[in-house]
Amino acid sequence: MKLDRILPFARILLEKAVQPGDITIDGTMGNGFDTVFLAGLTGENGHVYSFDIQKEALQITAAKLMAENLQGHCTLIHDGHEQLSKYIRKEHSGKITGAIFNLGYLPGGDKSIITQADTTISAIEQLFEMLAPEGIIILVIYHGHPGGATERDALMDYVQNFPQQKAHILKYGFINQANTPPFIVAIEKRA
Repeated sequence: MKLDRILPFARILLEKAVQPGDITIDGTMGNGFDTVFLAGLTGENGHVYSFDIQKEALQITAAKLMAENLQGHCTLIHDGHEQLSKYIRKEHSGKITGAIFNLGYLPGGDKSIITQADTTISAIEQLFEMLAPEGIIILVIYHGHPGGATERDALMDYVQNFPQQKAHILKYGFINQANTPPFIVAIEKRA
């Protein structure tokens, strides 16, 4: 297959936006894969803020960071991403170049604990103000679970009405696959 699958495409977008020394956000820590990936992109002079409401996610992610010797420049936060403005250091505001949210539930975890449109939109609004020019927010929208379609619809309504003069917004996904495949919405702050 020549087309990039969803998660590899999300990483391609992050690789274009994030350089060593940059500040990044993992809005949904989960099993730590994106936190580790961002830590590799930012390097030891950068910083990754990573959020999750489930203690299990922090434990899994901390172990992955330790195994890769990347824990020194990552802050793992046991709180919802809608609280991100409480945790981002003031000197990092305006310098965030990349962020990713994998929406839905923690793979292998409690499927009744899911992301919600109102908290995700709140996080996007706060984060957008802290983005560097040409910084990018990536939403990987999983919507095939109970509650997923409600979140998807609210997010799509939000991004479709986002002011064009403030951001470029892209939707990327496969349209002929069964079982409600995930898709990406990427928000790039205009320079």
